[in-house]
Amino acid sequence: MSRQKSSLLAIAVVTLALTPVPALAQTPTPTPAPKPAVAAKKPAAKKTPVDCEQVKCLALTFDDGPGKYAGKLLDTLKKYDAKATFFLEGQYVKARPAFVKRMVQEGHDVGNHSYTHPDFTKLEPAAIRSEIQKTQDAVKKAAGVEPKLLRPPYGLADIQVSEVAAEFDMPIILWTAGSRDWDTKNVGAIEKQTLAVAQQDGIILMHDWVKQTVDAMPSLIKTLQGKGYHLVTVSDIVKRQNLQPGDAFPLPEGWEN
Repeated sequence: MSRQKSSLLAIAVVTLALTPVPALAQTPTPTPAPKPAVAAKKPAAKKTPVDCEQVKCLALTFDDGPGKYAGKLLDTLKKYDAKATFFLEGQYVKARPAFVKRMVQEGHDVGNHSYTHPDFTKLEPAAIRSEIQKTQDAVKKAAGVEPKLLRPPYGLADIQVSEVAAEFDMPIILWTAGSRDWDTKNVGAIEKQTLAVAQQDGIILMHDWVKQTVDAMPSLIKTLQGKGYHLVTVSDIVKRQNLQPGDAFPLPEGWEN
């Protein structure tokens, strides 16, 4: 190779080395789209407690449960924003604890109605205590609370029952009238009887094991509410009575003296 050709080749190599290489085009990083703002949940407004001195109140009470239809009854009460009081038997609390838990969660009263439904007036004090305590324990296990109201089986009470109730710091709650659902077991008759005996601050006796009672409730509740009644718990009704442990309300016949 001649010296001239070598010189030209060297110049060409140097020229190539010094020629700037065009920069590779860079793909721009996309800006992430802003996430839609999530509206903050407003705290649920606290419901104003019912004042039975200002409005017409009525308490529906259900004995001997929780019965097998209690779930349907609770659905109905929730739908119509009605409260009730359930006087529970411990043996059924043990069998159906989920219903008891739901009763408490949904704002209903739960009361003690014995464990096996004996006539308290025919029992010794120790046996009455056992019936009450076993039910207190069963409700506490199911729902985390202990009943504060006692309704003795058949509504039968005497001085001895009153004294034992006082030991548990509970008043005795009876009723102003009954629906006679246990007797008629007829939807129309239950509704007619309940409407006939409904009164301001009344306490109505019913049973959630009677299917016809549970079936009657949607129509009955709507009718009572249409008549201006607020369906409340027994605790709402007796708030003004200043009941002491062992007191009975309403007073059984013959207790006035």
